Order: sequence, then C-alpha cells, then structure tokens
Amino acid sequence: MLIKQFTSLVNTNKKAFIFSSGLVTIATSIFVQQRYFSTSKIMTSLPAPPQDPPKWNHTPESIKSETEQLIKEARALDDKIASLSKNATFDSVIKPYADLENKQAGLINQLCFYTHVSADKELRDASNAAEEKLDTFFIESGLREDVFKSLHKVYLDTKDSKDLDPETKRFIQKVNKQYERNGLSLPVETREQIKKLQQELSTLSIKYSKNLGEETESILFTKKQLEGVPEDVISQFEEIKSDDGETKLKMTFKYPDIFPVLKYASNPDTRKAAFIGDQNKVPENAEILAKAVKLRAELSQLLGYKNFSEYILEERMAKTPEAVNNFLADLKVKLKPLGEKELTKLKDSKIADLKAKGLPTENTEYYIWDQRYYHTKMLETEYKVDEMKIAEYFPMANTISKMLEIYETIFNLKFVEISKEDKLYNTWHEEVKQFSVWKLDNKDKPEFVGYIYFDLHPREGKYGHAANFGLFPGYTDIQTGKRVTPATALVCNFTRDKKDKPSLLKHNEVVTFFHELGHGIHGLLGKTQYSRFSGTKVSRDFVEMPSQFLEYFTWCEAQLESLSQHYQTGKPLPKELIQSLIKSKNVNGAMFNLRQLHFGLFDMSLHTSSDGKVDIDSLWNDLREEVALVNNGGVQTKGYGSFGHMMGGYASGYYGYLRSQVFAADIFYSKFKADPLNIKSGLEYRDKILSRGGSREEMDNLRDLLGREPNSDAFLTELGISEAKL
Repeated sequence: MLIKQFTSLVNTNKKAFIFSSGLVTIATSIFVQQRYFSTSKIMTSLPAPPQDPPKWNHTPESIKSETEQLIKEARALDDKIASLSKNATFDSVIKPYADLENKQAGLINQLCFYTHVSADKELRDASNAAEEKLDTFFIESGLREDVFKSLHKVYLDTKDSKDLDPETKRFIQKVNKQYERNGLSLPVETREQIKKLQQELSTLSIKYSKNLGEETESILFTKKQLEGVPEDVISQFEEIKSDDGETKLKMTFKYPDIFPVLKYASNPDTRKAAFIGDQNKVPENAEILAKAVKLRAELSQLLGYKNFSEYILEERMAKTPEAVNNFLADLKVKLKPLGEKELTKLKDSKIADLKAKGLPTENTEYYIWDQRYYHTKMLETEYKVDEMKIAEYFPMANTISKMLEIYETIFNLKFVEISKEDKLYNTWHEEVKQFSVWKLDNKDKPEFVGYIYFDLHPREGKYGHAANFGLFPGYTDIQTGKRVTPATALVCNFTRDKKDKPSLLKHNEVVTFFHELGHGIHGLLGKTQYSRFSGTKVSRDFVEMPSQFLEYFTWCEAQLESLSQHYQTGKPLPKELIQSLIKSKNVNGAMFNLRQLHFGLFDMSLHTSSDGKVDIDSLWNDLREEVALVNNGGVQTKGYGSFGHMMGGYASGYYGYLRSQVFAADIFYSKFKADPLNIKSGLEYRDKILSRGGSREEMDNLRDLLGREPNSDAFLTELGISEAKL
C-alpha cells in the first residue's frame, strides 16, 4: 500500500512521495447503510469545527489560474530573498520562506490530487498539467544560487544559536541541505544539466502515474474459464459479446476483479492469462521506468554520488546503500530456508489438487500464478479459513465504523461524519465520505484535529490501488500563532453495495483499510510548527511503520470479535473461526516476505548501478525466481511498468516496507500485545511517534518510546525465525 505526498514548495525531490432470505438480507443491508460510518455515540457537546474544510469546486480554468498564482507568489519571494544577500536574517528570510511554504503546500497538493480521483477527465488533465508546471518551477527555484546564498548565510548564522527551538533549527538545516543536494556548489553548466534531468524525470513520473490512472485494460473469459470464482464476484463482471458471438465476462485489472480470479479460478490457464495480462498492462510504462533509471544514474553522477541510491539514502534513516543491502541480504539468508519448506507444502497441495481433477502431475513446477490460488486453498483446507465466508462478517460500513472506534479508544479521538445536508460537506465526488476529527484529552474543551475523507469505490480514471493522500498539512501560522489543521484522504477500491447485499470486506481488505487509515491518522495527529514536518512527512524508510503497527489490531482475538458482525444475523465471528484466522496469519509468511524482498532487491539493483544500464526485464523476472522461489514458466513480463512505487517516491526506498516492519513489531510486542487497547500506551505512542511527525530524528523518537534501542526480536518471532537479531 502506498502513501502519496505531493510536491512541496521548493522540494525538488518531487512527491516526497499508500482491500438466506432476501427480505432479511435487504433489511440488514438497509440498516447498515443507515448507520453508514456512524461512530460510537456522537457527542452533541462538540462545537463546530474552528476551520472550514477545503473547497472542492475547481474547474480546469481555475486550476490553471491558481497554479499560475502559486508560481507567481513563490517566484516573487525567491526574488526578494535573493535581493537580501549579505543582509539576510532569520526574520527576513526564514520566516517568509516558511510562511509561504506552509500556506501553499495544501493548495499545491489539492490541485495535483484531482488527477487521481476526479470523474471529469478535463479536470484530471488540468490537474496533471498543473503538476507539471509546478514541478518545472520548483526545479528552477531549487537551483537558484542567489536564493541559496541568502538562505545559507542564515543557516551559518543560526547554526549554533541557542535562541531558536530545535524544530526551527531542523527546518533551517533541511532547507539548506535541500539546496546543497541540488548541486549549487557546482559550475553553472553542470547545474543546467541537473535542471534538465530533474525536469525530464518529473515529466516521466507524472506520465507514468497518469498512464496507470487512465488504464482501462481487461480480459474476456467464458463462464467455464472462471470456474471456481465466487458468483458474487462474477456477477459484477460486464457481459460482452465477443467476435464469435459468444457471451464473455470482462475482467478488469482493478483489485475487486483480478484478485478473486487469481485466488479462486481452478483453471490454471485462466490464472496464467490473468496474471500475465496484469503484469503487462500499460506497456509504455516499462520504457518510462527504464529511461528514468538511466536519468537518475546520470543525475547522481553529476551531483557527485556513486549512484542514485547513495544520493537518496543520505537523507534516510539507513544512510547508505551498504546498510540497506546488508539488511536485505541478511533477511534473505534467514527467510530462504523457511520459504523452501513452505514451497514444498504448496507444491504438495498443487499435486493433490491436480490428482483430484484428474490432470497430469508430471510437471511439479510451482508457477507465480499458482501462489494466490494454492495459498487460498491451504487456508481453506488446513486452517478452515474461508475468505468469502469470513467476508460475510465484515460488511464494509459497519466494519469501518468499528475500526474508527478502535482508533478513538487508543488515541482518545472522536470521528464525526459530516452529512451531505451539512453546510460543511464538500467533496470531489458524491460517493466520498467526509469526517471531522477531534482529540478529547480535555473533555471540557475538545481539540479539533482536522478532516479526513474516504473515497472507497472504483471508477473510471480513479487511482486503482489503495493509498493515503496527504492533502492539507498541519502547521502553526507564523503570523498569527494559530494552529492550522490538516486534511487527508483514503483512496481505495472496494466493491459497492448490491441491492440485496452490502459491500463485504475480505479480511485482507480489512487489513488494507486499517493500514491506510494508519497513514491518515498519522497525517492528522502530527502537530508540528512547519508543514514540512507535518504527520507522515518523515523518512521514507519509517513512513510505513505506523500503518504496519496498526495492522496488528486486525489479528487480535478481541478486536476481530468486536469488528465483525454478520451482515444478516448481526452475530460476530465465531471463536473457532477467529482462532483459525489468527493461526493463519503467518502461513506462507516467508514466501510473502521473500516476495517483498524481491521488490526491495530489484529496486536497489536498479538504483545502485552507476550508469543505469540495467537489463530490467531479466532483473525483474530472474530475480523473482531466485528470491521469491516461484517459477515464471518461461514467460518474461514487464510488471515493473505498474510498480508505481518506483516512480512515486519509493525509488531506492522500497526496502522501507521491510525495515519498518521491524520497528512496528517491536512497538506492538513491547507496548500493546498484552493489552491492545491500553490507552496509556496508545497516548504515549500517539504523542511520541505520531504527533512529532518529521520534526525530530525518528530513531530518537523510537528510543524515547521504547526506553531502549529498537531491536528485531519481535519481527523474527512473527516470522517464525528463532534468532535474536538481524
């Protein structure tokens, strides 16, 4: 899952940038919809939010004009700062710089957000064009030597100052470092080359993302070819008359379509066709990534780094490519023996399945398109985990309502849905749900935290996966001293309610929503002076930790019982089903993490190349066979063309998913495993990790919370590896 952060003012690293009887069914469905996302007992004593929500009334013309105005304001400030030269001071340079960055960040994010969610193609195109213009300007701005001279002077003057608070000093240091990393100590002609490369990379990134967002590819299958796929899923597929006159069913590559086919289609040829089709969608993106890798290598060389990874990791927790590669290599050694054992069991399951179907068993190869199918089969047969049956206990509206109650409990919050009749209601699409969020530390004076939006269903042109988009950051207004609260959005692709049945979440979708909501809460609870450090604006190799930590709550017995409610009977998941589900948590866990390791090693291999001349096809396919232990069946795919992380801010950063798991496990086991709803631990975690955002070094926050250095003991326990440390 992806967390998306947009371009920040003068941030040239772009997007520091995450599923019985009809009468009873209908009655229950209506009941669920009536209490849609209502949270526990809404407090009538809550005041009106002190800050209005963002307005979502842009037109293509207004996006263009507001983009031009943002650039005009920023350029004017650059000119002013540049003119100060030797007279530059904290008050004359840093204050106005931070003030404009704070105030522009939210609008920039909003204007660029429409391209991912608007149902209006003209608006999406205008949003896309706005992002290109903004990126072009910020690249130019970040290479202005005259601006840097003034900023650098203030940095040197205040470096040892005892009058500035730590966050302000960190702000100045980060801004100074940002300009230094743009190569402003290099000759003018070199800087021009850097500028050209940065602009080209920006254009490629935007084009890659747009291609994915506009993707509408599909495969036609007959009903027989989809044998095994639940009827609930098939009934959602559009019926198409093929050229031969036969009626076929259209499977898109959206999550609600393709995942069930890969999990349940008993015909291996169907699974193979679905997998390969999904891997090879948006073919033009494969060339874009290949070009970007070469440009990144060239850029890093110009800036004086050995490779792009060295350039990127300098500002991350890991610091060096060597540290990351050592981490990944060590993890590979520890995971592979367990993965091989899991693979043997999966192969046995495949042979038994082929025998039962009367099919030949000579070929015992285990293909990549077999993985979801036989994993699902193993869960059903050995652990009695029937994904579709369990989904009946997770009607979406009711489940999300109860999720919010968990967040309310451990973080002392209150979510209040804003009805469509309320004057505050304003969203980009009629299906979007909007909430105000409050902190209840002082019962007599609730503190408004901000706004959160849920955009949960697929539609044409919409971002196709699951992610949190940080929209408006929080900060303290430099001129007034007042708190400006954030706004954030969860963008997912879950099924819609049907006439006779509400949308039912599979357990993995419950986990997905919990994960993305974790990012959203991180964005809301960050309480920093500067928007640059707001909420999720932490190191990329730490940003996934809060969400991965909160996933643990979806595997706790008490929480599963409280979250579940059968859409017809209203009863919670039976204890035996809960226990079976919990036991299945780490089934084939080594195989899953080896898959993650494949992504992480692929990423590092791309970006530790000094010249970017990498055989990406071979790297993607051969490395998967070597690391993830699955057979490609002799088929070369270009799945990296839809690996959005590589063009969305995670280049040389995908390892962060695995590294963050170490921290997440340590925190959960140390502070929450014995009592997941421990309010004391929840508030301590909220205030020492979430509230601080990126205003401090993340390792310092971890030490503060844990009272010691973090370690990997809990992570290894989760994986079933009996060693003390990575």
